Amino acid sequence: MNKSPWLMILLAATVAITPLAVDMYLPAMPVIAQDLQTHIGTVQQSLSIFLAAYGGGMLLFGPLADKWGRRPLALFGIGGFALASLFLTFANSIESFLIGRALQAFCGAAATVIVPGIIRHLYQEHTAKGMSYMSLIMMLAPLLAPSIGSGILFFSKWHVIFLVIFAYAAILLFFIWKFLPEPPRSSTANTISFFSGYKTVFSRREVRPLITTIVFSSFSFFCYLTAIPFVYIKYFGASEQLFGLLFAVNIILLMTSNFINSRYVTRYGSPHMVRMALRAAIVFSLLLCTVNVLQLGLVFTVITLAPLMGCLTMISTNTDAMILLKFPDHSGTASAVTGTLRYGCGALAGPMLALTFTGTPIPFTLLMFCGVIGIGACQYWILKSQRNQMLEK
Repeated sequence: MNKSPWLMILLAATVAITPLAVDMYLPAMPVIAQDLQTHIGTVQQSLSIFLAAYGGGMLLFGPLADKWGRRPLALFGIGGFALASLFLTFANSIESFLIGRALQAFCGAAATVIVPGIIRHLYQEHTAKGMSYMSLIMMLAPLLAPSIGSGILFFSKWHVIFLVIFAYAAILLFFIWKFLPEPPRSSTANTISFFSGYKTVFSRREVRPLITTIVFSSFSFFCYLTAIPFVYIKYFGASEQLFGLLFAVNIILLMTSNFINSRYVTRYGSPHMVRMALRAAIVFSLLLCTVNVLQLGLVFTVITLAPLMGCLTMISTNTDAMILLKFPDHSGTASAVTGTLRYGCGALAGPMLALTFTGTPIPFTLLMFCGVIGIGACQYWILKSQRNQMLEK
């Protein structure tokens, strides 16, 4: 299997189904709540339901990718995702809408869980560089998605958003069927039981702080995703179209972060890049809290939030790569573990934001800051473990 740029684009397009499904309908949340005659908080919970179903899907499909291969799961996942998206175009109640979102997420997990294993096979010890390349291309989806959603709302109804997602998935299904190869599997792949892979992953003590880092970085990230429609549109009074532009600013910083990482990670290594990004994240999260406590306005929130999101992306990308490199024969299971915890903890963001709701951006900024502090605690855990190992020698 060659590192063809077309293959990387296909993998990025596959992973992009998640940000498309998450970000394209964000500006439509108030309209969906009104049309389905429900509270906007209930529609916001659809994001938590999506993340929980996505994490559960990864938990199931990760070991199956190691055992059965990646191509069959990709075809099943994208096909199911397309059908669920089509179902959502006909949703006329909040119950059917939530069911459709859960099905969409569950099937999408089958397709996206296979991608890290393929990248690990292609790039080997330079997996972090490969992940950055893939993320750089994939970021076009969240960059464009809110603007596309806002444009659709301007000309049509919110149902058309999911019709567009269905069309994207249907086209992607054809290209996966035509061009996605099946990477070679190890000779032990068929003998791996469903639970033995998870036992292998969790039994590695040096991996636990890396997995916990994923948990905290994802929690901060999904606090942003869940709260940002309220913060920008409801609190600061931005229009749906301005929301799309402001969201794009954050995505451009994410793309910049992945570009910087792809250039320098082979020189300095993933652990150094994580520590560098963490230092910057602490500074920007403190600035974000200060800006919102002092009520300095939308512009100040944007210019502190965007680089913070870039730092979180750099931390997550490099940590994912470090975990994958430790499990050459269990890459699907390792991806499932990180994905399940990532989206499972992301699902907690909605309820925690609801519990701490004050009508201001302060709760979401404080929760993001707590996530950054958690990452710092994980880095201290890693350094302490390394010192203990050196003393034992």
